[in-house]
Amino acid sequence: MTIVRLILLPAIASLAACATAPTSPTQTAPLIDASGASIGEVSIRTDPTGTHLDLRATGLSPGPHGVHVHMVGRCDGPGFTTAGGHWNPTTKLHGHRNPGGFHAGDLGNLTAGADGTARAMLHLPAGSDVADQDGAALVIHARADDEATDPSGNSGDRIACAVIAPPR
Repeated sequence: MTIVRLILLPAIASLAACATAPTSPTQTAPLIDASGASIGEVSIRTDPTGTHLDLRATGLSPGPHGVHVHMVGRCDGPGFTTAGGHWNPTTKLHGHRNPGGFHAGDLGNLTAGADGTARAMLHLPAGSDVADQDGAALVIHARADDEATDPSGNSGDRIACAVIAPPR
């Protein structure tokens, strides 16, 4: 009887933890290029650890590209300027190598292969509420993010965009 209890108690504790920590259903947002054509998608899922973004893209130039969360949930081409600046709720500087710390919208670089395809698993930590009043967008830039230059990492033009949190 004691053995049964030892086996059941961890199982019951695991079920209780799952019941108090729900995961949102996965949503998918199209990733578009400057002409509005779909070049991939971003799957978005939220759980107690944060927001998970599974990005899949085609048609990129081979090599590294900066990826950032921008503060407005709009992707109007061709320059995606309607996405606003980088999402920066803590008013930090830009870049993971910046001695002053990096802001929440800094997601580093993704690398497109020789065939122009790229995939990245990106994460925004718990408490990162991108689903605010004006939403948020995920933007891919033309060049690599140098991880230091404020405010944009010297990453060039915005070449692809996905609305990851539409305006409310």
